[in-house]
Amino acid sequence: MIRVIVVDDDPFVCASLETILNAQEDMVVVAKGTNGPEAVALYNEHMPDVLLMDIQMPGGDGISAAESILAEHSCARVVFLTTFADDDYIARALHIGAKGYLIKQNVGDIAPALRAVSVGQSVLGDEVVSHISGGSDAHAGAADRFAKMGLTEREVEVVELIAQGLDNTEIAEKLYMSEGTVRNHVSAILQKLQLKNRTQIAVMYYRA
Repeated sequence: MIRVIVVDDDPFVCASLETILNAQEDMVVVAKGTNGPEAVALYNEHMPDVLLMDIQMPGGDGISAAESILAEHSCARVVFLTTFADDDYIARALHIGAKGYLIKQNVGDIAPALRAVSVGQSVLGDEVVSHISGGSDAHAGAADRFAKMGLTEREVEVVELIAQGLDNTEIAEKLYMSEGTVRNHVSAILQKLQLKNRTQIAVMYYRA
C-alpha cells in the first residue's frame, strides 16, 4: 500500500485528492495538511511513501517545506501538484530533489504518477514538459550539446529516451541492452551532468 500525505491550502482540493487516492486499491491518504510547516511535521510523524504538495500556500510554501524535509530525509519522495507551470518554480523544485511536478487540472495523471514515484521514477506533467521545452519538438542539436558535456553516443540515446518518459525497462528494450546496463548509463549521466535525478535530465534535455 502506497502511503500518501496531501498538503494543500484549499480544503476542497485536499478532500478531493483524498477521495481520489483512497479509491485506488493500492493507495491510502494517511494525513492532510494546509501549509509548509504542517507538511514538515506530518512527514516526520508519518514517514509516507509520497508527499503530494502544493507550492504556493499561506503560512509556508511547499518549496521551503520540501527543502527542510529533503535535508533530513534525502530519500523522501516529494511531488508538487500546482496550477503554476512556471520556469522558476519548476527549476527550484527539481533542483532541491523533488520527484515530480504535476498540474492540478490533470486529475487522471495523479495516481499513476504517484505509483511511478513510489518505485523510484520521476514524473513531469505534459504541460510542464511542454512549458520547459517551449512547446517545440525540435531537439536535433541536443546530441551535439550533450556530447560536448562529455556524454558518449549511447548515453545521449539514453538521455533522449528518459526525456520521452521511458523507464529503465523500456529503455533496455529500445536499445537492446540489459536493465543493469541502463542503470549504469543513468548513473554515469547523472554524475557527468552533476544532476540528482532523471527528471532533471529531462529538464536539461528540453532546455538544451
